Amino acid sequence: MTPDAEPLEEAPPLEVRQAQEARLHAAWNPPTGWRYFSEVNNSAVGMWYTALTVAFLVFGGVLALLMRIQLAVPGNTFLSPETYNQVFTVHGSVMMFLVAIPLFEAISILFLPPFLGTRELPFPRLSAFGLWAFLIGGVFLSGSILFGAAPNGGWFMYPPLTSRYEPGIGADMWLLGFSFIEVAAIAASVELIIGVLKSRPVGMRINLIPLYGWYVLVAAVMVLFAFPSLIAGSLLLELERAFDWPFFDPTRGGDPLLWQHLFWLFGHPDVYIIFLPGAGLVSMIVATMAQRPLVGYRWVVVALLGTGLVSFALWVHHMFAVGLPHASASLFSAASMAVSVPAGIQVFAWLATLRSGRVRLATPTWFILGFFGIFVLGGLTGVMLAVVPFDWQAHDTYFVVAHLHYVVIGGMVFPVFAAIYYWAPMISGKPLSERMGKWACGLMFVGMNAAFFPMHVSGLLGMPRRVWTYPAGLGWELWNLLSTVGAFVLAAGVALVLLDLLLHLRPAGKVDVNPWNAGTLEWLPLDTYASRSIPRVSSRDPLWDNPRLRDEVDAGQHYLPGLATGERETLVTSPIEAEPQYLLRLPGPSWLPLLAGLGTATFFFALTVKWVWIAVGGAALALFGIVRWLWASDPRPLAGSFEVGDGIRLPAYMTGSRSHAWWAVVVLLLVEGSVFASLVFSYLFLWTVAPGAWPPAPLPLPEPAAAGVAVVGYVAALVAISWAGRALAASHSRTLTLALVAGAALLALAFSSDWRAALDAGIDARRHAYGAAVHALLAWQGLHVALVAIVTVYVLARLRAGLLGREHRVTFDTLRLLWLYTAAQGLVTIAVVHSPRIVA
Repeated sequence: MTPDAEPLEEAPPLEVRQAQEARLHAAWNPPTGWRYFSEVNNSAVGMWYTALTVAFLVFGGVLALLMRIQLAVPGNTFLSPETYNQVFTVHGSVMMFLVAIPLFEAISILFLPPFLGTRELPFPRLSAFGLWAFLIGGVFLSGSILFGAAPNGGWFMYPPLTSRYEPGIGADMWLLGFSFIEVAAIAASVELIIGVLKSRPVGMRINLIPLYGWYVLVAAVMVLFAFPSLIAGSLLLELERAFDWPFFDPTRGGDPLLWQHLFWLFGHPDVYIIFLPGAGLVSMIVATMAQRPLVGYRWVVVALLGTGLVSFALWVHHMFAVGLPHASASLFSAASMAVSVPAGIQVFAWLATLRSGRVRLATPTWFILGFFGIFVLGGLTGVMLAVVPFDWQAHDTYFVVAHLHYVVIGGMVFPVFAAIYYWAPMISGKPLSERMGKWACGLMFVGMNAAFFPMHVSGLLGMPRRVWTYPAGLGWELWNLLSTVGAFVLAAGVALVLLDLLLHLRPAGKVDVNPWNAGTLEWLPLDTYASRSIPRVSSRDPLWDNPRLRDEVDAGQHYLPGLATGERETLVTSPIEAEPQYLLRLPGPSWLPLLAGLGTATFFFALTVKWVWIAVGGAALALFGIVRWLWASDPRPLAGSFEVGDGIRLPAYMTGSRSHAWWAVVVLLLVEGSVFASLVFSYLFLWTVAPGAWPPAPLPLPEPAAAGVAVVGYVAALVAISWAGRALAASHSRTLTLALVAGAALLALAFSSDWRAALDAGIDARRHAYGAAVHALLAWQGLHVALVAIVTVYVLARLRAGLLGREHRVTFDTLRLLWLYTAAQGLVTIAVVHSPRIVA
């Protein structure tokens, strides 16, 4: 045991300890009755989130069985062509957008705080908002198939099929509805990133983070840069459908390949966003089941960082058949092969750990072994598809379907089911049925291979994807029948796991078990307030290195054994060294996240059916809910500092770059910047593929004088926000008000000059893709100028209420970051729009 693993102090007397526990229970116990659903604690939100993703998994699985019944024999008429198109579109969309990514985020919200030994993630109401957004959006999108209003153009939504040839609301349901669900995914990612960086216990330096924390951090960062391209593409396709802006219409300068680029800029990193959290679960379980630390911790961290980086260089892997130049195809082929190297490092680290330890062959271990076999085979077929000549032959055949399911089911489903059996005792205090678990694992493994291995053969025999039926005599009959039988065996295995959960999983109050003799912090004694005190950490496997740690933490010998501020609270630590910085006061139960989620859902789905005024009302409701919860999230600072343990006293408020809110805004602006970069990419791509001049004659460029006025306006707005910062530091309220009002007016003037110049030049968004691209860039900038105006009004309201000052300035710091970003984005927009003049 290392010296710094000694107890911080003696255990408090029994009566003190009981009083502390009573106060913790009073603050952290969830509300009862119907008010229970106003809870925002990670344990409740994570449980609901996980249950919902499992429900959508079952729904998507039922749709898959319907497809397999239809394809079991040739010439089948079980489903009509239109129904089949809706079924396979909704199946793929549900599995990718309502199961694969949300499941990782749900499990992370549930388990990450115990893994890190903290009380709570820093933005509980944001997690709750994401939950309600996910629930409402998922129900609407899944339910659309019951009314014949579901999308039917495939989960990839390629135009022109989904623009010119799908006039109903199905495609709009997909474009607007999944954009809404992407909001929930990004909200969860912000929570997880800040949670890993700023909510670790004292002493848990960045090189001591549990491996699952690393996997979550990398995957959540990937969401920030992968999802924006899909958001941008969805906005452009919806603009084409709703307003006839021709981004993808080649007769007016557009190009359908633009959608493929934007979609697969999301789609291929998405595969690794799904795989990495599952691999994180594997890393945690393998070490425990082998009863030794994971071999090659540092190499595994480097490998997953490499996977995250290289995955963004693979999107053209899906576009080899579109006629790329050979040099480009070779580059992306090499990148597609290279990504197997970091994945292989992780597999070898797991195998080395199992080989060097004493493996316990319990149900989680069997699911992990099944994962090895299935995922490795999926990776091998992925390398095959990275070879361009082979991809030309297998593209859009059932070989690709087989590869996709081996990667997704092997990389996500089997690790998640291993996690269910491994961590169930942490929730209920006792394990699930070993007998049922092993039978389920066997059924799932046999069913998985029986369902999808034959698809390799049928694909090589020429069976194309997305066909409703097929004629007899092509040699596909046996392979399709085997796939259908295997699908039902796989479903039986999943059903057995669900039955086991229904029979044996009962959430308990306080849980004090460690059935696997694990070394990580989630096996500390847990109650509604997480662990009794927040531990000090000095190693990667603290329960192995300090066998007394469980008793010490439960006796209140570490940090925050009671309530320092009298409210829900947790420690905020530095990102690298995990040094204590301040106490974060956390919000309690609230209906505001549900209200905001309902308003956001109303906005998106009213737009889908063109109910404009109802959409406006939904936006107002969402804005009201968000503003109300943000207002309450930044209360007046408490005076003085508070004892947290070991003689350390911390403030209960922080501003600037140490604040968790500052970090969250930076993360959100990375998302905004990525969407903007996707719009710029769209403009430059359409320019590159344009057959003649850009803009085409007789479309003119905006006048340069207007650009000069806009540049001056944006620069002056930057000066204004700097002036406002100095006024706040000097406590000059009138000067601060003047600077903010003047600066917001300057931003509006700069934007209006740019917009007016485009209108005066006669740049029509419907006439040509050039005009559509210019208007899209300007509209995105206008949205941010309006957002700055709204936040400015909010900040001025807090100033008037006495909730903004020299030491109480988180809202101003947030506005300043948004202000700086908006001005910088405006300057880049001017440069892009006028770049044809510069190049000429």
